[in-house]
Amino acid sequence: MTLTLCVAQLNFVVGDLAGNAKKIVDAALQAYTDGARLLLTPELSLCGYASEDLFLRPTFITACDDALKTVALALADLKDMTVVVGHPLRGDPAALRTRSVSVPHLFNAASVLCEGQVVATYAKRELPNYQVFDERRYFTPGQGVCVFEAGPADAAGKRLKVGLLICEDAWFEEPARLTKAAGAELLAVINASPFHVGKGLEREQMMRLRAQACGLPLVYAHLVGGQDEVVFEGHSFALNADGSVAGRAPSFKENSFQVQVERAQVAIKLIATVEPERTPDADLWDALVLGVRDYVGKNGFPGVILGLSGGIDSALVLAIAVDALGPERVRAVMMPSPYTADISWIDAREMAERMKVRYDEISIRPEFEAFKASLADEFRGLAEDATEENLQARIRGTLLMALSNKSGRIVLTTGNKSEMATGYCTLYGDMAGGFAVIKDLAKTTVFRLAHWRNAHDPHGTGVSPIPERIITRPPSAELRPDQTDQDSLPPYEVLDAIIERYMENDGGIEDIIAQGFERADVEKVTRLIKINEYKRRQSPVGIRVTHRSFGKDWRYPITNKFRA
Repeated sequence: MTLTLCVAQLNFVVGDLAGNAKKIVDAALQAYTDGARLLLTPELSLCGYASEDLFLRPTFITACDDALKTVALALADLKDMTVVVGHPLRGDPAALRTRSVSVPHLFNAASVLCEGQVVATYAKRELPNYQVFDERRYFTPGQGVCVFEAGPADAAGKRLKVGLLICEDAWFEEPARLTKAAGAELLAVINASPFHVGKGLEREQMMRLRAQACGLPLVYAHLVGGQDEVVFEGHSFALNADGSVAGRAPSFKENSFQVQVERAQVAIKLIATVEPERTPDADLWDALVLGVRDYVGKNGFPGVILGLSGGIDSALVLAIAVDALGPERVRAVMMPSPYTADISWIDAREMAERMKVRYDEISIRPEFEAFKASLADEFRGLAEDATEENLQARIRGTLLMALSNKSGRIVLTTGNKSEMATGYCTLYGDMAGGFAVIKDLAKTTVFRLAHWRNAHDPHGTGVSPIPERIITRPPSAELRPDQTDQDSLPPYEVLDAIIERYMENDGGIEDIIAQGFERADVEKVTRLIKINEYKRRQSPVGIRVTHRSFGKDWRYPITNKFRA
């Protein structure tokens, strides 16, 4: 017996039920033409992941029900073709069989379609409720198992028995064990698992343990695309029962990933193409590029605009934006102040030329002097301080937002995670904008990724996008004479290490000090993280690339006296 299985590693749009249904139908028709007789789509493929509080709207669930019927009807003429579709489901009787139900239940489900009929339905058992996941807010855990038959019969009249699991189910022993006990010969795991650096190989390792533990081959069908702050990288794969990699799909792009399923007597063997493993920085770059492309494209913005300062952060954002959208959809604006160094002008101009983007210079000196004149009576006798620095940032934010309003282009902010953590960013200034591209990149990662992009040329231009001096010069906001970031912060290597331990990994202050960090540095950084929560609540959404970002992963009260 040989079965061709196809994974529809596709980029769906949340709420675009008609568009998503068409993608599923088109993928099934093409897979059928190519000889496949089983198609797997990702978790909640019909509605998009994650639909969040749309799941609370009865009209949305009804529309999902109708879309599933549309898909089934469109595939009715494909003889012996089986298609697995992820979708929300109300009141699955199999999952509720042992319950006394007095209120409607909603399930994260998948239906098995064949020749126009729903032949089986499975409700996800394990609902994640950590990091960015909120599934228990919307869904009830399922209780059943799902084993269905697919493909041609062998000489003995047997068809392949496929056990269906949804994402988190495969991270636990019981769902797979029960599925094998119900007769499964192959595990099909459909997924929507958000990216962070290293997550792809972590998934492979966990699924390797699952395949080995239950003695079954496993196909992992994964979503690709950006959705608000999260990115899904694809990286679908197939494992043999011994855990060996039988196939791996490309990352960060749509793909019809075909897997040959062969039964030799009683053993099942999987055969597919194997994409090579990637470096963490290659994954990180492609995640940022895909995140920008999908946020801008799926929300209908004609392009982007950003403030280009001659510094490393805005340079990196510009390079990401051009790789994501092309130079014709990116505009850079340099807004010099009285404190802008000549090399900042020179480097900003050079980078804009290298990237072939529209570049303009708008001095903020007249507005800055006008603001100071208007406030002269109020500020008489007081020394200049952060107030005047913030005025410059807010003037720039106002100008960028005005250009955004006129053109329809969304403003990309350029602040990094180190700044977001410590509050070294200005409300209604450099925080003003619609999408925070490097919000989850520590400053040390910004430098590393700039070096990486200069060493790689995905478009074959032969040009390193970021001038070397932008990378090597000391970082500065240039809001007062001779200012550098390290005037008031620990060195970035120290700062970022403390942020990682305290914010990303929940380390205690005394524990971090015990690891060799200076008490003064730890207490200062952790105090800044705490007192700047109000700023972060007002920041634009940004791309999540670590296991804990300042987004859904981080939910601390603004009014909060605890600190340890």
